[in-house]
Amino acid sequence: MIGAAFLFIALGTFRLAAQTNLPAEWVDADTGHRVVRLSQEPGSSSLYFNLNAYTHDGRRLVFTAPGGIDTVDLQTRAIERIVHGRVRLLMVGRKSGLVYFVKGESVFTVDPDTKAVSEVAKVPANGSVITVNADETLLAGTITEPDTNAAPADDSAPRTKAKNIQARFDKHLTMELFILNLATGTVKTFDRCTDWLNHLQFSPTDPTLLMFCHEGPWQDVDRIWTIRADGSHLQLIHQRTMVMEIAGHEFWGADGRTIWYDLQTPRGEDFWLGGYNVTNGERTWYHLQRDEWSVHYNVSPDGQIFSGDGGGPGMVAHAKDGQWLYLFHPEAVRNSMESTLTNLITPGVFRSEKLVNMARHDYSLEPNGSFTPDGKWLVFRSNMESAAQVYAVELQRAGH
Repeated sequence: MIGAAFLFIALGTFRLAAQTNLPAEWVDADTGHRVVRLSQEPGSSSLYFNLNAYTHDGRRLVFTAPGGIDTVDLQTRAIERIVHGRVRLLMVGRKSGLVYFVKGESVFTVDPDTKAVSEVAKVPANGSVITVNADETLLAGTITEPDTNAAPADDSAPRTKAKNIQARFDKHLTMELFILNLATGTVKTFDRCTDWLNHLQFSPTDPTLLMFCHEGPWQDVDRIWTIRADGSHLQLIHQRTMVMEIAGHEFWGADGRTIWYDLQTPRGEDFWLGGYNVTNGERTWYHLQRDEWSVHYNVSPDGQIFSGDGGGPGMVAHAKDGQWLYLFHPEAVRNSMESTLTNLITPGVFRSEKLVNMARHDYSLEPNGSFTPDGKWLVFRSNMESAAQVYAVELQRAGH
């Protein structure tokens, strides 16, 4: 392990933007925060930002590698393979601590301690399992009817992510949500439609509350919804009030009380992190500067601080200096109103702190930051060394 002092002596003024081969650990000279590479195999990737990736004791991170599923001890950085072969990692169960993954047409669990693997469910025909509920009694996913009018792919010109999303949105394929009971194997389907259903996330605390989205160009969809596992109480979480207002990349707070989401009023002009409290309906909006807009945000386990993974210059914010990992400290706007108006949004602002210079990162790979359970590190993925790897940045500045 190479220390920070050696780095500065050997390399002079260390700038991430100038590096092609990074050490396993360094101090970002622009921010003063320590960064470590957690994975060893090029092509490794941490989970999507809204999925639980940590073992019960909070000590190990579960991630994917080209050869299977690995864990890394966040204290010793020892890596251990718990599943061999190409599989799709779902998440770590919040109750049992078992790791859920999909291989072929089945869902499996693996014990990260014993490496014992068990098949727990068959995936429904034309289905995709996406999330596990809080007490690990239910799986949820989508069933999509085959596209009988699919045209041959045109590979003559490169397709951007935006064009791919638009093309999928325009298909209006018939879809429905499903709930699979792990005890009985029974499957219940509901919300059959031609909207693109995506981004399913069970509440981390309420076993029957499911969040999902209507996917597509955000300005063309009412995106964020919740529904009960029996198909009841379908609810739109954010209703736009202006032309080109967009909301998305929604995620749960750790306590299951708040749904947070990227909010722009209108698109590409004014930036917020919106919050909706599912227990009392209260709303909170935190304002951000253009350069602070992030592809994904996240919130610490105690709900006290937030993160953002920045964005490239060609993305929706068109930021001039947005390629950073951020730590956000929320600050409420002082309320001096004497009126008794109710149902008003509680506004606030984010005071930002830069964590990592991402100048060498290609944002076609989204960093997907997530806080470690102890709230001391932010885990992210990056291609700053060309191939994707998993990293973590310490939230306390080096030497403090």
